[in-house]
Amino acid sequence: MEDTDSQYSVEVSVVAPVYNEEESLPELERAIAEALEKELTYEIIFVDDGSSDGSWAQITSLTEKKSNIHGISFSNNYGKSVALQAGFEEAGGEFIITMDSDLQDDPNEIPGMIQMLKDGYDLVSGWKKERHDPISKTIPSKFFNFVTRKVAGIELHDFNCGLKAYRSEVVKNIYLYGELHRYIPMLAKREGFGRITEKEVKHHPRKYGKTKFGLSRFMNGFLDLVTITFVQRYLQKPLHFFGTIGVLLLLAGGLINMYMVYVKLIVGEGIGNRPLLFLGILLMVVGVQFFSTGLLGELINKNHVEKQKPRIRDRA
Repeated sequence: MEDTDSQYSVEVSVVAPVYNEEESLPELERAIAEALEKELTYEIIFVDDGSSDGSWAQITSLTEKKSNIHGISFSNNYGKSVALQAGFEEAGGEFIITMDSDLQDDPNEIPGMIQMLKDGYDLVSGWKKERHDPISKTIPSKFFNFVTRKVAGIELHDFNCGLKAYRSEVVKNIYLYGELHRYIPMLAKREGFGRITEKEVKHHPRKYGKTKFGLSRFMNGFLDLVTITFVQRYLQKPLHFFGTIGVLLLLAGGLINMYMVYVKLIVGEGIGNRPLLFLGILLMVVGVQFFSTGLLGELINKNHVEKQKPRIRDRA
């Protein structure tokens, strides 16, 4: 096994996505420094997600003052998941912390979360038990967390909390896009990092700017939940999903059409104007389409699976 010092340049990498948080950044940097510099070696990676204010100027100013502060700037607003992914790829720490840049997350929680990782956990998620957000945000969030908890089978109260701690190998083995930052615990569990827990954390009222939360983000979050649930279960076996539906539809259509044959040949009644006949034909056609889609998915997935390599946890 490699020596930890040679594998990691710093102990902790703090990844903070930024979108129009110009006023918060200097105060956030000071708060992180006060919380970490006495106990841990650390770096801060600010990812400017296409801000339209002076956020990038603030970030470049901070990087000029301290060598452990780094900045990444996007030309457009790509979303929090893409910003986090860029930060993960840049991070060199043994432990990775993600937090929002609006000063609502408390950096003083970080040492405790790091200790939980050292105790053996792969991922520690913050739980904002007492929130300082408007009811228009808290009620949808509670509903979202309830549904996600049931679907994911992971007992976390706050999937949406931006303050999370990870072992480096966790974030290096997942890939974020869309709105998948909410589902990192699900992605981590899928990759075999099942030691997931939560820590109750302080949540501060917003000091500057305004919330980025809106109805579209709420809806997009649920659509991504459907996506990740489907991908997690059927990525390597699409025929199991589409083929099962196709076979069921074919059976239903076949039974209906057999009944129609019985009515025509045995009973001697006309079936040309029977809606049931058209239903049977429709079910069979749709069943064939579903089954064909599953086969095409298997053919497309074949190359992807052949290129995939399993993540080896250890060697003896």
